[in-house]
Amino acid sequence: MRTERMRTERMRTERMRTERRTIRRAWIVLALGVVCAGAALVTGRDVYFHLAYLLAIVLLLSVLWAWSATQGLRLSRHTHTSRAQVGRPLQERFSLRNLSWLPKPWVIVHDGSDLPNHRASRVVHLMPRQEYVWTVSTLCERRGRFRLGPVVVSSTDPLGLFEFRHELEQTGSVVVYPATVPVQSFPQPVGYLPGGDALRRRTHHVTTNAAGVREYVPGDGFNRIHWPSTARKSRLIVKEFELDPLSDVWIFLDMQRSAHVEMRVDEAELAMREWEPWWVRGEQLRLEPSTEEYAVTAAASVARFFIGHRRAVGLVTYGQRREVIQADRDERQLGKVLDTLAALRAEGDMPFSQVLSVESGRLARGTILVAISPSVREDWVRTALLLDRAGLRVVTVLVDAAGFGGISGADRLREQLLATGTPAILLRNGDSLQEALSSFPPPRAVPLPSLL
Repeated sequence: MRTERMRTERMRTERMRTERRTIRRAWIVLALGVVCAGAALVTGRDVYFHLAYLLAIVLLLSVLWAWSATQGLRLSRHTHTSRAQVGRPLQERFSLRNLSWLPKPWVIVHDGSDLPNHRASRVVHLMPRQEYVWTVSTLCERRGRFRLGPVVVSSTDPLGLFEFRHELEQTGSVVVYPATVPVQSFPQPVGYLPGGDALRRRTHHVTTNAAGVREYVPGDGFNRIHWPSTARKSRLIVKEFELDPLSDVWIFLDMQRSAHVEMRVDEAELAMREWEPWWVRGEQLRLEPSTEEYAVTAAASVARFFIGHRRAVGLVTYGQRREVIQADRDERQLGKVLDTLAALRAEGDMPFSQVLSVESGRLARGTILVAISPSVREDWVRTALLLDRAGLRVVTVLVDAAGFGGISGADRLREQLLATGTPAILLRNGDSLQEALSSFPPPRAVPLPSLL
């Protein structure tokens, strides 16, 4: 993110320098015209009159040329979707039409989108009544909410004396979700529900637990119709279902500012990568070298895994603010989780141990708690082990901050967790998240002295 800000500032500085050079050239020509006019009036020589007239005509024609080139243009842009994902391309289609009977030999279309590496700007030559169409494919490499537009259409005269701009206030937005990797297997400690009402909770999903029948109402699917009851009653009867007796899964994501670190990227390597075609850069998922991106991607992948297995998934994190998504198991839940993670930043102040203590009170016994953190403080590990002893099923994912230029100590925490029988894995910089999240080492049944 720091590199992107530096690049944006550099482009803005270069644009301001170009504008100053254009204004300076116009003032030089105007000053020469004034000097020639003054010399003609003083000396009365024809050559000075001719030079003054010539410079005046040049200035007038330059102004008319640059001004007319930005008139009678209509620009439209169409984005295929307002949702994208890291590692996948985003496509936009642009159309610039010349509505006048005059040619537009030099039209600069500058796109002001803040989506990284979205190169939609063009230099276009248009004949009368001609339309120019182009498509831009951008590989999304950073999650977040980004602005598309506005677009500035500008043109200059052949001498570069004047520049006229016309800003088109056509702006849109796109949300780039974090990347998700296919997880083949993930630790699922045996959970249980306390019984009672938890097993009599009706749901609109079709499960293996049929609870009864009722009359058909508009909107019910045909796969819910109970045909024997329908035949007996001579009217449509549908089945009702209960939730499967499976424990919920809650993902706790550490977004404390002081716990995350980011490795500085080499500018030369980054510049070379930017000019690679998007299909070449998209062959392999490359995350930003920061603990924040690795933790968010791990959380998104775990949520996708459990929702794909029809488990109810919830999310708790403290970033810019407190974010709590109640557990649910349908496909829309994955969209809610990814939408929250897209804009999430490591700007929290509450230590992860406090987040676990405060928010775990809402969880029932047997709930699977997935704790994801780059912190090397032992207090959150002690809290996680206490929750495990209290009846929660804790699974931990540690991001090794040492590989990103941070403090070492994640290996020691991992050994402590494994020794107490708590599933734990360590994500290092450059690791394949698909392989790492799918290959949890078996916990060791070796008792440790009390951490309290």
